[in-house]
Amino acid sequence: MNYLILVHKGLKTIKPIVRLRWGVMTALNVEKFRELTPSEFFYRNREIAGFSNPVRALYQTVRELVENALDATDAHGILPNIRIVIRRESGTSREGIYSIMVEDNGIGIPPNHVPQAFGQLLYSSKYVLRQTRGMFGLGAKMAVLYGQITTGKAVEVVTSPINSVRTYYFKLRIDIKHNKPIVLKKASYPKINGWHGTIVKLYIEGDWSRARSKIYEYLRRTAIIAPYAEILFEDPDGNVIFFERRTSKMPPPPKEVKPHPHGVDIEMVKMMIHSSSAGTLKEFLVKEFQCIGEVTALRLIEQAGLNPDINPKELSIDEIEKLVRVIRTSKDIRPPKANHLSFLGEEIIKTGLKSILNPEFVEAVTRKPSVYEGHSFIVEVGLAYGGAIKPSDKPILLRYANKIPLLYDEGSDVSRKIVDSIDWSYYNVTFPAPLVILVHICSTKIPYKGVGKESIADVPEIEREIELAIRDVARKLKTYIAKKRKEREEAEKAVAIAKYIPDVANALAKIFEDIPREKIEKELLKLLNKKLKTFKITSLDSIVISVE
Repeated sequence: MNYLILVHKGLKTIKPIVRLRWGVMTALNVEKFRELTPSEFFYRNREIAGFSNPVRALYQTVRELVENALDATDAHGILPNIRIVIRRESGTSREGIYSIMVEDNGIGIPPNHVPQAFGQLLYSSKYVLRQTRGMFGLGAKMAVLYGQITTGKAVEVVTSPINSVRTYYFKLRIDIKHNKPIVLKKASYPKINGWHGTIVKLYIEGDWSRARSKIYEYLRRTAIIAPYAEILFEDPDGNVIFFERRTSKMPPPPKEVKPHPHGVDIEMVKMMIHSSSAGTLKEFLVKEFQCIGEVTALRLIEQAGLNPDINPKELSIDEIEKLVRVIRTSKDIRPPKANHLSFLGEEIIKTGLKSILNPEFVEAVTRKPSVYEGHSFIVEVGLAYGGAIKPSDKPILLRYANKIPLLYDEGSDVSRKIVDSIDWSYYNVTFPAPLVILVHICSTKIPYKGVGKESIADVPEIEREIELAIRDVARKLKTYIAKKRKEREEAEKAVAIAKYIPDVANALAKIFEDIPREKIEKELLKLLNKKLKTFKITSLDSIVISVE
C-alpha cells in the first residue's frame, strides 16, 4: 500500500492511499462521531412521536395537551374542567397556521419547573412507578418543538399552583442543539380569583379540514372514558361543542409504589443501589422493593449465595447478576400491588357509554389485577348495544390505554385481534349489528408497539384478560337478547290472539244474551293477560302493550 505524507507546522501525518477502480487516488476517510441531544434526535425523527405531517400533528398536539390537562386534574382528585380552542392565524405570511390553547383547573406547575417542563425533552414528573396517561415525558415538548420548527413561534404558558398566591407567565422556546429551554419572557402576578391550573398556547402548521374528524372523535371518546370531566371545545370554524359532566364519581387517584422484583433488570438494580441509602443488602431489598419482607429477603440472599450484611454498593456486576436472576424467578414473592393503578370501574364506564352512545343495553366489567413481566395491569371492558348505535358489519371497537383514546393503527392492536376472533353468533348477535366494545388497559408499563402510543402489542397475559372480560359482558348481552327475543315472540302471539277477542266476545254475547259484550271482552282480555309473563295488553282498541 502507498502512503501520503502530510506536513503541517513541522508535524508529519501519514495516511494510507487507496486506488479506486477508476484510478483516482484519495486519502482514506475517517468516520466522524458525535452525540445527539434528545431534542436533536426528535427534531430529525419527529414522525416516530406522531408528528409526521400537518394532519397528524394537529391531532397529536390536541391529544398531548388534553392528556396533560386531565393528568393534572383527575390524578389529584380534582373534577376536570377542560377548555380547548383552535383558531386559524390569519395574520401570518402563509396559510395553515393554527393556534391551539388548552386550559385546565388542575394543580398547576411550580414556576421553577415550567421552563424544563415545556422546553426540555425527556424532563417530566411522570418517571415514577405510578399510572399516568403519558409515559415518556415527551408529548407536550414535541408539540412545542414541532410548532417551533414549522412556525418559528414560541410557546406561552400561564400557570398557578393550587396553593400559590401568584399566577406565572412564561414565553419560551427549545434550544434544539443543547436540549435546554430558552426563556424569552417571564412574569408573575398576584392571584385575584382563586383560579389554579395551567393554560398552554402554541402555534403549529396544521390541516384542520383533514384532521377535523379525528379531533372530534378523540374528544368524543375522551368524554366516554371520562364522564366526570367537563370539556368545552371551540373549533376554527366557530363551532362550539360542550361535553357535560355526567357524574361526580372519579377513579381512585394512583399512588407511587416501589418496583416489584419480577420487573427489574441488572441496570435498574444498579441504579437503585446507587440512589439507595441502605447500608446492607438485606436492608436494600426490604427498603427498595415492594412485596419483600425480612424473611423473604434473607431467603433470596441465601439463594444468590451472598452476604446479607454486605453494603450493596460493594457488590460486583457478577453478584448483581446473580441477585437479579434469583429475585426475578423466585416463586416466594407475592404478585405486585395494584394501588398505583387508576382503573375506572364499572359504574363510570357504563355512565360514559350511556351518555354519549345512548344504547338500549350497556354492561361493563373490571377484571382483577394481573401481572406480566413483573408489571401489574387491569383490563376493563364495556359493551353497548342497540338504541342510537348504528349497525355495522363487525363490532365497533373503542380502545383505551391509561384512559387515552387510541384512534390509529386499530388493525394491529391486540384488542381488534381478539374481538374479531370471537364467534358472536354464539352470543345471539347477527351482523350487521349495533354493537360497541370498549377495552381499557391500565398499567405503569403499557406494551405499545411504537412511540406514537396508538397500538398495543400481543402480550399473552393481557390477551387472555381481554378475552375473558369481553366474553364476560358478551354472556350478559346474550341473556338480554334472548330475553328480548322471548318478549317479542310472546308479544306477537298475544297480539295474534287479542285481535280475535272482539269476534269471540260478539259470538258469546249472542249465546249468553244476559251478559253484555263489553264485559265478555274484558274478561277474555283479563284471562289472556294472566297467561302473559312479560307483557300486558291494556286496550283492544289499538292493541297497546305494556311491559311490567
